[in-house]
Amino acid sequence: MSMPVSHPQLNARGELKHLLTLEGLPRESILHILDTARQFIDASGREIKKMPLLNGVSVFNLFFEHSTRTRSAFEIAAQYLSADVLNLDIPASSTRKGESLLDTIHTLSAMQPDVFVIRHMQSGAPVLIAQHCAPHLHIINAGDGWHAHPTQGLLDMYTIRHYKRDFTRLTVALVGDILHSRVARSDIHALTTLGVPEVRVICPRTLRPAGLERFGVRVFDSIDEGVQGVDIIIMLRIQRERMNGPFLPDAREYFKNWGLTPERLARAAPEAIVMHPGPVNRGVEIESSVADGAQSVILQQVRFGIAVRMAVMSIVAAGDH
Repeated sequence: MSMPVSHPQLNARGELKHLLTLEGLPRESILHILDTARQFIDASGREIKKMPLLNGVSVFNLFFEHSTRTRSAFEIAAQYLSADVLNLDIPASSTRKGESLLDTIHTLSAMQPDVFVIRHMQSGAPVLIAQHCAPHLHIINAGDGWHAHPTQGLLDMYTIRHYKRDFTRLTVALVGDILHSRVARSDIHALTTLGVPEVRVICPRTLRPAGLERFGVRVFDSIDEGVQGVDIIIMLRIQRERMNGPFLPDAREYFKNWGLTPERLARAAPEAIVMHPGPVNRGVEIESSVADGAQSVILQQVRFGIAVRMAVMSIVAAGDH
């Protein structure tokens, strides 16, 4: 389900130095990030305006795995903080020439960056980099393998708190491919740390990690049963390559058994909200009328994601500037 983080994310003063995972991150640290993000949104109402908090700070987006949405969110967040941003297309350059990951990192470190935002297909890559990077560098994990996606988890927590206020009174359901989902892992760690009394996991048996229950979740085989009375439904993205293979039937069959329809949403609490990390596969994970409906907060998640990434970057770099 998860891997231990052998490199501390907090410095000796208890401040956030890196953001590698939400596993083991103290409740106070998570709430500090959420509170900081709220200031960026509240400062000017709905609009996030540029501010000079990270003026002179260099942020390198190192995406070894392609993701236009996440990279763009980090780029916009850094620009709003007045940081200097460099996007590097790593797959097309050094690692294809046989350089090791750490060789690439050491070469880029010579350019004097302050923050590395790292997306990598291998679980644990940001942790490895944090163990071997220069002391002044800050590492932010933008998603690694099946392991963690901490900023997505944080923006999900921000969204939940924005609409529901009190974590300790909620029932939250995650639906879909838990086995391969770094978002699910980050969400489960954050939800349990923040005191959500019931976290439900709804997935096909072929997409369920072994020993899932030990993380304090209730496991359901049926989406109809699992969403009954819940306050939050987090739909997870199904990778198209999982279809027609050993894990899943075809897309139509998956939607029939696991997709979120208006009828299934009606089983949830009347004020339930629907979330999704995006991009949405309409007609696979979720019906369009639900994705675009009154209870969907999917587009708001994107806006909150900018503020949350601004918060993380400003906090990790705050001690140096």
